[in-house]
Amino acid sequence: MKILCHHIYEYKKGLRSLVLHTLATEYLREAELRLKRNNIPYIIRQVNETKVNIFFGDRSCVAVVASFGDKPLNALTSEEDFILGIMLGYSRIEQCRRYLKRSRLNPYAANRATVHDTVALRSVSA
Repeated sequence: MKILCHHIYEYKKGLRSLVLHTLATEYLREAELRLKRNNIPYIIRQVNETKVNIFFGDRSCVAVVASFGDKPLNALTSEEDFILGIMLGYSRIEQCRRYLKRSRLNPYAANRATVHDTVALRSVSA
C-alpha cells in the first residue's frame, strides 16, 4: 500500500496523468477507499485470481483505458498498447519502436533508399 500512496501522491502533484498499479486482490477494498477519499477516477481490471490492475488518474485518460474493454494487457492491439504506454509516461521513442515491432511494420521498408540517402547526406555535410 506504500507504493499506492506514492502513486497517489505523484498523481496529485501532477507528475503522472495516469497510473497503472497492480496489487493483490486482498488489498483492493483499501485501495478503492483511498482513491474514493481522494476523489480520483479509476477502473479495475482483473489480472488473475489473486491480482488486479487499477488504472487511475485524469478522468479522460481513465476513459480511454476503459474504452479498450476488459481484455488483458497482452491482448491490446498495437495501437491501444501504444496509446497506453504514452499515457503512462513511457519513452515515446521506445513506444514507437514497440509499436513497429508489435505491428510487424518495418520503419524503413517503404523508403529504405531515402532513409539511407538522408543518412549519407548528413554524414557528408557534417
